[in-house]
Amino acid sequence: MKLIVVAGARPNFIKIAPLVPALIAAGHDAAIAHTGQHYDAAMSDVFFRDLEIPEPRWFLNVGSGTHAVQTGKAMMALEELFESERPDAVIVVGDVNSTLAGALAASKLHLSVIHLEAGLRSFDMLMPEEINRLVADQLSTLHLTPTREAGDNLIREGVEPERIVFVGNIMAESVVRHLPLVEDRAPGRDFGLEPGGYALATVHRPENTDVAERLANIARALADLPVPVLFPVHPRTRARMEELLGGSDRVMLVDPVGYLDMLALQRDAAVIVTDSGGVQEESCMVHTPCVTVRRNTERGITCEVGANRLAPADADAIRAAVDEALAAPRDWPVPERWDGQVSERIVEALANGIPPLRGA
Repeated sequence: MKLIVVAGARPNFIKIAPLVPALIAAGHDAAIAHTGQHYDAAMSDVFFRDLEIPEPRWFLNVGSGTHAVQTGKAMMALEELFESERPDAVIVVGDVNSTLAGALAASKLHLSVIHLEAGLRSFDMLMPEEINRLVADQLSTLHLTPTREAGDNLIREGVEPERIVFVGNIMAESVVRHLPLVEDRAPGRDFGLEPGGYALATVHRPENTDVAERLANIARALADLPVPVLFPVHPRTRARMEELLGGSDRVMLVDPVGYLDMLALQRDAAVIVTDSGGVQEESCMVHTPCVTVRRNTERGITCEVGANRLAPADADAIRAAVDEALAAPRDWPVPERWDGQVSERIVEALANGIPPLRGA
């Protein structure tokens, strides 16, 4: 089967790392179309290197822009590619703008769309990713879900059960595969931090970084934590955080790190404070408690098993959630099918056939 796998941003790269080799090993002509949504070395090249992802066959140079501009540019470039290549199916991953663009472009050309990580819902229409998830799922012909709850969401939205396959969490498979590679790494020591002796922070969502009061509350909370904080921060946010922290030596702002070092940092942290969907999953897998600075999450299962807790962008609420996380046991169960066989289940799902286009 001729397959084009659309990827454009950090979370996509982590998810396709185990998938594409498995598809090729199964005899599929599977190739990556990199939209260029994340295009700098810190957000793209380092992940392809660390994860040993096959080199993209196409690089579309979409770049940055508003949601509409980025999605539109990606859709135009992908439409031209799909028209030229005429794949048997297009695989879109996750919930970024490239995911939506791939689903739209493929469906307009009457190509089958396979959505990996289908059915996740935050039920928050103020979240751009929620819009991407909803539209991509409505356009998809095959839905590969990470949890049973995701399948239930799709059925409530009118997706036929025969189009849904519960394969498990592909992000978890990347963690399982790569944890042995970081066994001897302790990147925190490069910053003078010992395993178990620091908090790891990642904050990048516009709802937090672009709202002055929320970012100020997050900075105040981090500076007040009972352990020092390591914060790999995007350059766009760094200048504002430096100003808000006022020279505090409790929070160390550093450049973004690669996947393997980030995985080791998560494993060794006492607690993680984040607004990232992927980090919520990764922290669950490495058994480091997580505090998610958001009003909701599409990864609700991480809260259900006890790995994650939500906190609004309020200094007192974040500190209280961190205290709770530090005091809680770390023996939560890993969710069902968050294991090293997800890509195998995807290959099996494709072998069982892709349902026909609706109306065909």
